[in-house]
Amino acid sequence: MPAQKSSQKINKFADGQPIRFRCAMQNTIYDVLKNRKGWVEASSDGDWDFIWSDKCGIHEIYDNQYLDEHVKLNHFRNHYELTRKNLMAKNLKRLKKHIEREQGKMEANSCDFFPATFELPGEYHMFVEEFKRNPGKLWIMKPIAKSQGKGIFLFKKLKDITDWRKEDYYSVDDKKEEKEQPEAYIVQRYIDNPYLINGRKFDLRVYVLVTSYTPMKAWLYREGFARLTNSRYNLNSIDDQFVHLTNVAIQKTAPDYDPEGSKWSIHQLRLYLTAKHGVQAVKDLFRLMDIIFIKSLQSVQRVMINDKHCFELYGYDILIDADLKPWLCEINASPSLTASNQTDYNIKVAMLSDVLNVLDMEGRLTGKEKRVGGFDLMWNDGPVFPDDLPINDFGSSLLPISNTFLGLLLRVAIVAVAFFSFFL
Repeated sequence: MPAQKSSQKINKFADGQPIRFRCAMQNTIYDVLKNRKGWVEASSDGDWDFIWSDKCGIHEIYDNQYLDEHVKLNHFRNHYELTRKNLMAKNLKRLKKHIEREQGKMEANSCDFFPATFELPGEYHMFVEEFKRNPGKLWIMKPIAKSQGKGIFLFKKLKDITDWRKEDYYSVDDKKEEKEQPEAYIVQRYIDNPYLINGRKFDLRVYVLVTSYTPMKAWLYREGFARLTNSRYNLNSIDDQFVHLTNVAIQKTAPDYDPEGSKWSIHQLRLYLTAKHGVQAVKDLFRLMDIIFIKSLQSVQRVMINDKHCFELYGYDILIDADLKPWLCEINASPSLTASNQTDYNIKVAMLSDVLNVLDMEGRLTGKEKRVGGFDLMWNDGPVFPDDLPINDFGSSLLPISNTFLGLLLRVAIVAVAFFSFFL
């Protein structure tokens, strides 16, 4: 059970009282909690102050336990509004329509960062109309509530998805027996021109920490990963998951999987892209990513059940195409915290330690910080701007400047190093 009611709030632990945690995971987050100074693991039947739970277990806590002022939990009650694929698409479409209605089509174009998406079987006929307007295009099917690449497949022909035809739920005989409905999926236009590194497709895993939705307060972590496929990209083998899906859970099953070569840090990627395309083009690319983070959070701000006890660490999956345009693939409420190699472990441990620093259960911060460890405050009921750089030093004049430094280890303009020259 959570700790019993206390008259103290922020300064509850100022006298050195240990912070009692519970953790449902046995990976990097458990290591971080176990080794954090002043934190102790709560007994199975004892009080706790902080819990890192899975998505299912969190609802039992909300429904059955009293939460004291200081207690922290790692999920909002309806986190799925942003992290379930069909609801994410619905909320993004609604935001785009709202912006177009209130501010015009030009401003609504800022939401053009996710491909055409339909939920099946409910929107099957709408999808068919779009399919026929774009003959020969490749599409991707994803189950709405699965992760790690499970159930995903690509297709070019409508006959490949006949199971999702809405009118086929019911038989046509006199008994009108109801058929078993297919699993709910989304179907999306497949981005078939991905940016390639050594001929291989990749996507980015970026970490965004939200500590409040009312008002909205969001932090962007400076480091993350580029996850590369094991096989070279081509469109002749659309059934080959090692070519098209970047999920580590898929790629690590490849016979010749190389855990060291399958991930780059985003810092490495930014250096590589800068060496090939120049500083300004890469600044513009990363500013477009900032827009993805903010707009996606805004799309659920009004529907998210805000709770002062809650925070959410989101894992954003971003694909970059050959034109240096970023696309939002999906958002994870439980991004993998299991390390695939030592570099992976080091980055995740540092990131999770900084999550706890931002949450500041020890009461060490002033509340005015724009940077805590590797996290930069990018939104605080409005855009946050850097204090120590002139506007012209960061970002394009065509894009908003914000207090974000994804892939930058220091607040300086990056310079491509000779190490990457052999890729060019």
